[in-house]
Amino acid sequence: MPDRPIAEISGLRVEFQSSHGPVAGVEDVSFVINPGEIVCLVGESGSGKSVSSLSLMRLVEYGGGRIASGRMLFDCGEGDAIDLARADAGTMRRIRGGEIGMIFQEPMTALNPVFTIGRQLCEGLRAHRAMARSAARKRALELLREVRIPEPERRLKQYPHELSGGMRQRVVIAMAIACKPRLLIADEPTTALDVTTQAGILALMKRLRAETGAAILFITHDMAVVAQVADRVVVMHRGRKVEEGPVARIFADPAHDYTRALLAAVPRLGTMRGRPDPEPVRLSGAEDGPAAPVRGGDDALLRVQGLAVRYPVRGGILRRTIANVHAAEDVSFVLNRARTLSLVGESGCGKSSVGRAILRLVEPVAGKIGLDGTDIVKLDAGGLRRARRDMQMIFQDPFASLDPQMQLFDQVAEPMRNYGIARGGALRDRVAELFDRVHLPRGFMRRYPHEMSGGQRQRVAIARALALNPRLIVADEAVSALDVSVQAQVLNLMLELQAELGLSFLFISHDMAVVERLSHDVGVMYLGRIVEIGPRARVFGNPRHPYTQALLKAVPVADPAARNPAGDLAVGPIPSPIHPPGHDPGPSVYDEVAPGHHVLTSECGY
Repeated sequence: MPDRPIAEISGLRVEFQSSHGPVAGVEDVSFVINPGEIVCLVGESGSGKSVSSLSLMRLVEYGGGRIASGRMLFDCGEGDAIDLARADAGTMRRIRGGEIGMIFQEPMTALNPVFTIGRQLCEGLRAHRAMARSAARKRALELLREVRIPEPERRLKQYPHELSGGMRQRVVIAMAIACKPRLLIADEPTTALDVTTQAGILALMKRLRAETGAAILFITHDMAVVAQVADRVVVMHRGRKVEEGPVARIFADPAHDYTRALLAAVPRLGTMRGRPDPEPVRLSGAEDGPAAPVRGGDDALLRVQGLAVRYPVRGGILRRTIANVHAAEDVSFVLNRARTLSLVGESGCGKSSVGRAILRLVEPVAGKIGLDGTDIVKLDAGGLRRARRDMQMIFQDPFASLDPQMQLFDQVAEPMRNYGIARGGALRDRVAELFDRVHLPRGFMRRYPHEMSGGQRQRVAIARALALNPRLIVADEAVSALDVSVQAQVLNLMLELQAELGLSFLFISHDMAVVERLSHDVGVMYLGRIVEIGPRARVFGNPRHPYTQALLKAVPVADPAARNPAGDLAVGPIPSPIHPPGHDPGPSVYDEVAPGHHVLTSECGY
């Protein structure tokens, strides 16, 4: 008897209630997932990808949705398939986590902030596999090692807020695969991950499929990842399936106009070779952005010298500092006006800590931060408030950075109200203009964050950062949650603003193709230090540090024929950044291998 599908979705319609009546989030969607198959759901944010996956877990009902019609048959391996659309609460509790695992899009929302990582990892193992406490803890340690989290014993005792965004995402992945489910639903599982860790996670999922025969429903906007992992692709647009087929055919001969537009918007590494300055992404039917490359200025706006950020690790009855996490050590760089410097590296390497320290959202333990000649480190509270008008931040997790109880209009207007810049009709016009700039309908201004998709929330966060017309924007994974077509629009928008307003960007990202498209200069970080820095053309064209070479080698290619046969391109275990009090890591010493291109010497220890 041939294998039957693990999951079969037919005629699915999901409705959400609004003030104008029911609105269909998904309409007449049908597809199957076979044993051992990786099916990728692709499409823009708001296309219905996540709604479809949440429906399979029956979690869409907790977000105000309702399965109005359709069937969702799931094979538990115990006889007849179960229609999940009509399953009772007890059946769903058994299936969730045990038979169907899910990797959620926003890890900080998926993790419970009041429980340790160890407790959350062990919970599913003890509930679904009846493991003893010691066995569950041993398995939890194995899972953390599989997803390449350093110092797993220490991480088990930590809380979600103590981990970086990428590390939280890896914890969520570990939780989802803990019970070796028959079906793994991965909703943007690698969005917050650097390319080396992404390569390791994709290889881990392939191993899970090979070892257990599990099927994977992979939801992503990254077409390069689709090309690397998918067996079959389902393309969604505005709540409907518009195309389906084997991955090779979808990439080689897309039949639908929307699929062709998606593939045209994919940023590809190497397209900027030979071009010294950033240029807009050219899309048919989309805004072309600035007519000329953005060359930037020659005078410095931001000077960072010897910046160090450390976080205390407390222990014992008196909660004394027993160690320090060296998040950033002796970081120095210069960012000129109307230019973009990108910081890239693995999650946990210190990129976000550097960005937060520049805005004094975390206090550096050493170093100078000069913004247009003013040392930010020495400012008092009043001076810092005035300086922050000139520097803003786009945070990594838009759901955490937006207030769930405020309408989006008020969230974008709040900075202008705080600084007395606009009020009344002028304020409304300015907010409406910002919504236009980030390609959101003005009707969304009266919505709340939970009514938006992940990509739409990120665009609101970008609009809020632009509200005060700052000179410096620290963009922490600002486009990681956006699908490729909207990502291209936002990158063009950033270049347009840079050309018009002379904005400088410190762009923190793990997406090497996006970094190549947007950057004038690139700094590669590893374990708290910049290991290579210089003009983008030189760093990408002639990488000299082994870690930079590994990053570029791990970038997935948007071509199914160019899949990496080795699978895991990870660079090996990451040394611990935790050292005892009084540890002196020493200065960073660089060799200048070309004009402006500096590489950390191998003698420099960590």
